[in-house]
Amino acid sequence: MSDITKRALSASLKSLLLEKPIDKVSVLDITNRCGVKRQTFYYHFQDIADLVEWTCLDDASKVIAGKKPSSWQEGFLEVFNLIKQDKAFVLNIYHSVSRDKLELYLYSIVYRVIKQVVDEVSSSYSVSDEEKDFIINFFKYSFCGIVFNWIDKGMVKDPKIIVEQTSSLCSGLIVRALDNLGVKHN
Repeated sequence: MSDITKRALSASLKSLLLEKPIDKVSVLDITNRCGVKRQTFYYHFQDIADLVEWTCLDDASKVIAGKKPSSWQEGFLEVFNLIKQDKAFVLNIYHSVSRDKLELYLYSIVYRVIKQVVDEVSSSYSVSDEEKDFIINFFKYSFCGIVFNWIDKGMVKDPKIIVEQTSSLCSGLIVRALDNLGVKHN
């Protein structure tokens, strides 16, 4: 029952963000939209920033628990589509003091996508978890930078084009990174 209430509060917040910026949304607005009392909100969350963080993590967990993409390109496109689906929410959070919540949300999703690829490619290498993690984080921050730039420019460019361009630039880079680290093939 607790997650149902939290999701209802989250849905109310997202609905309100279609009408006004996050700094104009109050707890009372959220609870009125949701049809619950203010105490219910505070039973689950400390403040709106806490609700934003929970919403980001909940959305990320749904994506992470979903079907595994067949390629990193498919996973990266999935990230763009998820963001576009919640455009008002993402833009409001991106342009507010809660931006760090959005960054954590994106980092967790992109990390999963890249980790899947690195794990698969590195299976024929003798590579430590620390080395794999370095490679994953390198690509995670690169890909998230591309996503943040896209958000910053209003999410206008077609995500398929961005993924194709990224794919052209990154073709073979994970294998090259493993080779350059001096990691030997099994």
